[in-house]
Amino acid sequence: MIALSRTAARIEARGFTIIELLVVMAVLGILAAAVMPLGETLLTAQRERDLRLALRELRGAIDDYKRAADQGAIVVTSGQSGYPANLKTLVDGTPDARPQGKGKTQYFLRQIPRDPFADARLPAEQTWRLRSYASPPNKPATGADVYDVHSSSDGIALDGSPYAKW
Repeated sequence: MIALSRTAARIEARGFTIIELLVVMAVLGILAAAVMPLGETLLTAQRERDLRLALRELRGAIDDYKRAADQGAIVVTSGQSGYPANLKTLVDGTPDARPQGKGKTQYFLRQIPRDPFADARLPAEQTWRLRSYASPPNKPATGADVYDVHSSSDGIALDGSPYAKW
């Protein structure tokens, strides 16, 4: 009889009880719920890095265009600011106005980067808010040229600043 009791005791001790399994599942659920906001924050931080990079690239190309216009490498007619008429001009290029550049085209961007916070269905050029040279800094508006670009998102960054002010 004693041998049978030991065998029965060994059989009962082999598995987990339902309560133990439920406790483990509850702990895993709590851990998963705690990790989700961290994942969302990391995704937002990556999109913010992409936005900063895109803004730096666009603004650099706009500045390069203006610098080329000031140096006489781009034809600027009277009344123009020397900034590109639109973002597409930076990709399509402009004829080189220098004597050594006759017949050549100057390009300032390979492609227009997207605003990572804008609607993905829009073309890249339409994902940005543009500011013309003639518009005041406190009321940016579009105009005859592109002096600056901003995000078209009305969202707030992780640091509390609006993306549209970057």
